[in-house]
Amino acid sequence: MKGGRVSARVRALKPSETLALGARARELKAQGHSVISFAAGEPDFDTPEDVREAGIQAIRAGHTRYTAVGGVAELRAAIAENLKRENGLEYTPSQIVVSNGAKHAIWNAIFTVVEPGDEVLCPVPYWVTFPELVRLAGGEPVFVPPRHGSMKIGAEELERAITPRSKLLVLNSPNNPSGAVYSREELVGLGEVVRRSGLYVLSDEIYEQLVFGNARHVSIASLHPDLHDRTVVIGGVSKTWAMTGWRIGFAAAPADLAEGMERLQGQSTSNPAAVSQFAALRAFTGPRDSIRMMRECFARRRDTITGRLGRIRGVRLAAPDGAFYAFPDMSERIRSARNGVTNSAELSDFLIDEARIVCVPGSAFGMEGHLRLSYAIADRELEEGLNRLETALDRM
Repeated sequence: MKGGRVSARVRALKPSETLALGARARELKAQGHSVISFAAGEPDFDTPEDVREAGIQAIRAGHTRYTAVGGVAELRAAIAENLKRENGLEYTPSQIVVSNGAKHAIWNAIFTVVEPGDEVLCPVPYWVTFPELVRLAGGEPVFVPPRHGSMKIGAEELERAITPRSKLLVLNSPNNPSGAVYSREELVGLGEVVRRSGLYVLSDEIYEQLVFGNARHVSIASLHPDLHDRTVVIGGVSKTWAMTGWRIGFAAAPADLAEGMERLQGQSTSNPAAVSQFAALRAFTGPRDSIRMMRECFARRRDTITGRLGRIRGVRLAAPDGAFYAFPDMSERIRSARNGVTNSAELSDFLIDEARIVCVPGSAFGMEGHLRLSYAIADRELEEGLNRLETALDRM
């Protein structure tokens, strides 16, 4: 018999460091340790009451059977209306494919667009899952470094990375892990390169409602008809409505790509959970008070964490404009460490062992020397965690 029990393509997959560190934090807490985790990739709020009630009512109404593969008609229509109202994007309900979370929607999009041997351009820093899914689909991730002193790529960086094998550009704005938000002007420049080169775009906009200060979310698909016809927009309810466990995401795409993604989903998972779909329908059609409340809370925490990190010697931080992550550059502290710490992964381990705080190393996102700290944690934990971080760095 050829090969091992586990296929080569699955053996080649790296485990998600963000999920692994979250699991380690839970394990330490179960052992009785006082652990503060900055690894969270989800809001620390409850799903809004009206949305939870919609899920309960869906059960009582008997919405417990299979639905259409791409989602119930009402939800697809509500998502299309939301994209038009919020982002100026025109889609028919049939161009919306509702999936089991935004990660599943990204999986569908990559497997629909990418052929074996295609190059997929991944700006650095990137979310940990992007390159792994590209490799699983037989593509080759090509990492595009950001502009000097920035967390974003520009038209020149994108142009330099393109080869005859380039097929897809992955954009993530607001960005995980850096919190960077691309401006309209920056996206126009990238869009011109996309149009000239014939690239497709996967635009992950899951954090679109979580932008702060003068930053504004803009979808690259809204900037030109050619870009609309070459872009798959990814969204969902997990971050905006604190619905990570409900597992509802979506892709909005040109008709042929949407049909392909729905066909792929029909042979993999079929429809997302019916009850979750009706809860998501309420999220898209109900009041937005909870969104404003969460955004204001995250903005306050962002000010706290950026202020504290900015006062720590040898730590540099580009203030995040969106999402709920800070991504400080710890390179100077690593270089001056006297305890054997030489990289971000070792620094992460040191902070867990010595301070019982969990941070994700920048190497997981393609940017060595950094740490990702989520501020989707309670204010008191945020302050205590930052106190522990500062004390541990001084001991290091």
